[in-house]
Amino acid sequence: MPHTAMITRLREARVVPVVRTHSTAHARTVVGWLREAGITVFELTMTIPDAPALIAELSADPDLLVGAGTVPDARAAEMCLAAGAKFIVAPWVDPTLAAPCKAAGAALLLGAITPTEVRAALAAGSDVVKIFPASSAGGPAHIKSLVSVFPGVAFCPTGGISPDNVGAYLKAGAAFVGMGGALVDEARVAAGDRAAIMAAAGLILA
Repeated sequence: MPHTAMITRLREARVVPVVRTHSTAHARTVVGWLREAGITVFELTMTIPDAPALIAELSADPDLLVGAGTVPDARAAEMCLAAGAKFIVAPWVDPTLAAPCKAAGAALLLGAITPTEVRAALAAGSDVVKIFPASSAGGPAHIKSLVSVFPGVAFCPTGGISPDNVGAYLKAGAAFVGMGGALVDEARVAAGDRAAIMAAAGLILA
């Protein structure tokens, strides 16, 4: 998938589930449920046990766009990209992640909060700037303020996003958002509460 088409697909998705679980089985299960609901873009964090293997498994499905999150360094990024990740996410600015992403034709999302950090992320090669933690940094109002001074930058707020406020973030100018919480509630997954997860997915897809 060409790089620009990938960014377009992320924008069209509007909401990217951030899958962060203590169990690989739970991660696989929640992705399956959300896939049934119609969601086809996922961020699998490196905090999932053996995350690269799961990325490889899910990336084998041509209908899915799978990325890696909380990527700690360039070596981990290379592992994820080799496994099939199409975008790399870190909640901080790490310039070493740009080269492997560029070589693989993958998108890079580096994290920031302040305008100074946004500039640093862009200088480090970030294609999209992840704003984390978005809710405690000012929520949609903070995104609106950043968009006003960086009108050409794609922002992806993450942290505290829910079906109740996702619309406000998009209206404030976010290109798309990352959402864990209601979409990836590990307690509900462990309890087999598929209905609750599917209901949350239904709210954001409505």
